[in-house]
Amino acid sequence: MPFYSRDWRSPGEAWVKTDEGWVCKKVLECGKRKRLSSNSDDSFDDDSADEVIVPPHCHITVRCTREIAGFNGLGEVVRRLDFRTSLRNQKRFHYICALLRLLVSHKGIVNLSGSAQRVLMQIVEDVATHVNDSQQHLNVLRGLVIQLQDIVLQESQKCWGKPLGSTNLWQEHIETIKRIQNVASQIEIKEPGPEIRPKLHDLPEECIREIILRIADHKDLEASANAWPTMATLVSEQRIWRELCRFHFKQHQINLILDLNNIKLMNEVKDWKKIYHQLRRTYGVNDDYQFAEILKLCRICSCLFWPSEGHPCIADEMPDYKQRLEDAAGGGQLVVAQPVPPAQFLKYFSL
Repeated sequence: MPFYSRDWRSPGEAWVKTDEGWVCKKVLECGKRKRLSSNSDDSFDDDSADEVIVPPHCHITVRCTREIAGFNGLGEVVRRLDFRTSLRNQKRFHYICALLRLLVSHKGIVNLSGSAQRVLMQIVEDVATHVNDSQQHLNVLRGLVIQLQDIVLQESQKCWGKPLGSTNLWQEHIETIKRIQNVASQIEIKEPGPEIRPKLHDLPEECIREIILRIADHKDLEASANAWPTMATLVSEQRIWRELCRFHFKQHQINLILDLNNIKLMNEVKDWKKIYHQLRRTYGVNDDYQFAEILKLCRICSCLFWPSEGHPCIADEMPDYKQRLEDAAGGGQLVVAQPVPPAQFLKYFSL
């Protein structure tokens, strides 16, 4: 809750009223916002030459101890990492949507705080707007809409025990979900005009095969096979599924599955699609390969950041500190940053 006057109970934080509600001023320093200049204490000065663009990042508490006790707020972390703007980035779109699916599934939205619920619904609405504008990823939006519909249906059928929190806030969520449903139902994928050449149907099979070889998800392969008979013929080729196995799995994993099927040589495999699904069920698909860009956690300063933009790290400000860490590693390779899959990201919060 923002403090309107100075008293001994104030935590010392400055709050700013935005379209999203009251937001702590330090949160607005990340993303597309600019850091407060040294000459101004109360407002953002866009014309000042002393300002420094701060890349989206957020310091979190990874492990609570007796000396360090902290709490990570989902709404603040989402704002600091600038999820709403990052949706427009094709490399980050699928990662953010994967987080949304995990939050919405199993009625996760009902268990969130009010501010986190509002931020989540705003991001889902931004997804609908982006899909409508770009005419892409319609299946992702429809999946989110179906999950939201299920939550509203389950909550409306309860005789006792409505969602905790403000009734007005939940009614606001229902209106937002209706707007998202209207956007999703009105989206129509339009075919490019006749003046745009060449089209996909005009390309030779060699080019289409190269496009298919760059698809890393088996669901997309199966969907493309249902879209066009030529693609169905190419997707059925053994080379497509063999390259998909080599992309997602290591050679010793492939050899183990081949041994289980009594196959001695790789050129003896008759059904690489079956081998791929066995590998997927046994080892799972690496999250690093599912997303073009994935959040990373700095092991030095416990900071979440986007790898393409970096973050202000203590190791950059104090080179001697990084050297001490390398010495402590005993000559081994120092792992500065580790990828954070969507499921691991949610473990940092008390959901």
